[in-house]
Amino acid sequence: MTIKSLSPQQWKSGIAAWLGWLFDGLDMHLYTVVSSAFVAILLHSNSTTSPDVKEKTAFIQAAFLIGWALGGAFFGRLGDVIGRSRSLSLTILTYAAFTGLSSFAQTWWQLLIFRFIAALGIGGEWAVGSALLSETWPKSWRAWIAACLQTAVNIGVLLAVLTTYLMAGNERWVFLVGILPALLVFWIRRHVPETDEWHAAKGSAEPQPGIADLFRPPVLSTTLRVIAVCATSLTAWWAFQFWNLQHLGSLPEVKALDKVAVGQLKSVTFGLIIGISIFGNFFAAFLARKVGYRKAIALMFLGFCLANTAAYIVPRDKDHLLPFLPLVGFFSGVFGLFTMYLPPLFPVLLRTTGAGFCYNIGRIFAAIGTVFFVLINPVGDMRISLVWLSPLFFLAMCFALTLPDQRDQAEPATA
Repeated sequence: MTIKSLSPQQWKSGIAAWLGWLFDGLDMHLYTVVSSAFVAILLHSNSTTSPDVKEKTAFIQAAFLIGWALGGAFFGRLGDVIGRSRSLSLTILTYAAFTGLSSFAQTWWQLLIFRFIAALGIGGEWAVGSALLSETWPKSWRAWIAACLQTAVNIGVLLAVLTTYLMAGNERWVFLVGILPALLVFWIRRHVPETDEWHAAKGSAEPQPGIADLFRPPVLSTTLRVIAVCATSLTAWWAFQFWNLQHLGSLPEVKALDKVAVGQLKSVTFGLIIGISIFGNFFAAFLARKVGYRKAIALMFLGFCLANTAAYIVPRDKDHLLPFLPLVGFFSGVFGLFTMYLPPLFPVLLRTTGAGFCYNIGRIFAAIGTVFFVLINPVGDMRISLVWLSPLFFLAMCFALTLPDQRDQAEPATA
């Protein structure tokens, strides 16, 4: 099957999911870059590295990750019940509205609530959008589709980085950019139909399965293995994303810079990590085509483990640390494979429920990890905590090797 042979429905679902992912990345990471500066404003603190600021930023990030997990389960379930297209619209409206409202937070706990509700939509968008594409686009293209979708997230993150760079010193108002995705909803509701596979499953005589069916044979084994992979890997990746910038900001030569310069350095560093990860997306897709998803995922996690260890195993100043960080970002391309690999592991009417629940339940563990790392090392250098992320990547590799050895399938020949 070629690009020219794609149907209008396939193009529309692809564009809707790609743009949803792009704005997902934008709204997701606006806070990551400005967290310490904005929370310091809300706490009326003159220091972005004070223990109180670090603690509150961790709690807000933890609430965001928990919201992401719950949103994946809730909207994933909704996607199986009312359809992929309608649920996708609801997820985007949710995260757009509450990202925008974050600009008007007057206390740290108000920001926590807004980020939590925004995360419900972001977590749901992943579950619904991945099922939408896995049911409409050619199965033989899954690895490359996954890479393209993950690249949309990366571009969204780069837009967040650009926004925070241009608005350095005006951290409160960066969240207003997050309202833009709401405009996409009107187009989705008019032009993106529900999938034929979902209609066929809903029209069958079989009863609608529920969340409890994820924990009954024969689905139980898949559920537990996917949760194990997602919990270990997402805990490590999100702790890295959040605390590597805090660690960078705590280095003596960085602390000596003015506030705007520190904000711009963090934006550029995070942008470099995410920009390099785009190449990782397509490298992961290449591996999946060559050796299958299971081995590709395991190899990427091994690379994650080695790169993170190399970055933090010894103390480094800013100039010696920065070259290692894009290498860690490169291996985050593994998460693109989850997009097309996880949904087909579950029955059609459990597809967004299963993929959304299992992938996003990892956010609960990531939330615990984010707070745990700040509690064991509340002030100063976060390097030791970052080193301890490496064993989690190794565990994720081991769990990945227990997953089904799924490969892209060629489309059946037509007469």
